[in-house]
Amino acid sequence: MFAARLRAPSPVRPPPGRRTPAPAASLEGRGGGPHPWTRDRAAGERVVGLGRKGSGGGRRVAGGGSGTARRVLRVLPGVLIAVGLVFDLLTPPSFTGSPSFSAAPLIAAPLYTLWATAMTGVLAVLAVFLLHVHHGTSWTAQGLTELATMVTVAGLALLINRVVRRSGERLASARGIAEAAQRAVLPKPAERIGGLQVSAWYEAAQADAFIGGDLYAVQETPYGVRLAVGDVRGKGLGAVEAVAVVLGAFREAAETEPTLEAVAQRLERALDREGARREGLDAVEGFTTCVLGEIPPESGVLRLLNRGHPEPLLLYGDGDLAVLAPAEPALPLGMGDLGVRPGRAEQWAFPAGATLLLYTDGLTEARDRTGAFYDPAARLRGRVLAGPHALLGALSGDVRRHTGGGTTDDMALLAVGRPVRRRPERSQVERRRTERRRTVPVVRRGDNVS
Repeated sequence: MFAARLRAPSPVRPPPGRRTPAPAASLEGRGGGPHPWTRDRAAGERVVGLGRKGSGGGRRVAGGGSGTARRVLRVLPGVLIAVGLVFDLLTPPSFTGSPSFSAAPLIAAPLYTLWATAMTGVLAVLAVFLLHVHHGTSWTAQGLTELATMVTVAGLALLINRVVRRSGERLASARGIAEAAQRAVLPKPAERIGGLQVSAWYEAAQADAFIGGDLYAVQETPYGVRLAVGDVRGKGLGAVEAVAVVLGAFREAAETEPTLEAVAQRLERALDREGARREGLDAVEGFTTCVLGEIPPESGVLRLLNRGHPEPLLLYGDGDLAVLAPAEPALPLGMGDLGVRPGRAEQWAFPAGATLLLYTDGLTEARDRTGAFYDPAARLRGRVLAGPHALLGALSGDVRRHTGGGTTDDMALLAVGRPVRRRPERSQVERRRTERRRTVPVVRRGDNVS
């Protein structure tokens, strides 16, 4: 069945042949100061799963700069009206603050509600009228012209607001459809599957995109909990279509095929059919890197089949870390025509308290301002986090700090933890029964109790 071997963790947990970064790299930054996680330990306690804002999801969060700019723009119309009034009152009559009054409702149009935009326009018109009354020019040709211009600008702002609101409604509808498609293609996994703790995170590289070329799946099968994390070549709708093909084939094969090798062959055939249906470059160069996993119930082991994908990480409860690199590298899915022998599953020890982390290259290819790549093994070694949810919450936040914002490639993370079983405590009823046996005297027949 499996040409696998049980790799029990040695005193040096990483597999042979894998060089381990210095432990200090995980505790200190480049400047020798404390690691960001030492200042943000609470970030690792956030629960993270697949979803969107507020649901533990993997959508990127807008940076603080964009939020600050939006707040400034919201108060800018009122500031412009005030500046125009002060400028007009403190300068000679030949100078005017009309440009500030005209800009105020136009800036308010895409940001405010219809009522607030109308009120901004009314304030601007009223300010122009009162200034001309103050200067005694309200019924002159210049005063009437400026007043008519201001009324026209206020009406134009209302029209712009209406157009923007309709566009926003259409965008919200499109986002709702995208979210529904995401839930269908990449559904949020349950927090516990087959006695294991599960958490997932997805972040698309394209702005306002909900699905990209990365994929993950985890489900309970007759052979244990099986999982997959992969990266489809390309981006856009073509990659999304390939993701749907791979996930559909995996969900079916994981239930019926007895080995991970057989599951990989089913995925290979599904991609071949998809490639034959396409034409041009995708039919020739299309491929998918993937890691397939299997965790049999009550076994304390896990099996992995790596087809050209970044090596998973195994985090132990004491902060140690192992890089699960395959003994023999294999080609990605969809490249079976090259005639190379497909990969073989390998078996690893998976003790209680350990967490398996699978990820796509969007994590390792994340760069900081100097161009340095993100190294998850170095950043995670020595960290003790309370399960998969805390791990992905801390990891996603650390990547965002490393890059200074979003990522340039799709990123999928899947963490599976084996919880530590605790001995069940005796119920209160059992404790009371025990106490009652100790306090109630035993009376023999014929004896009297005084």
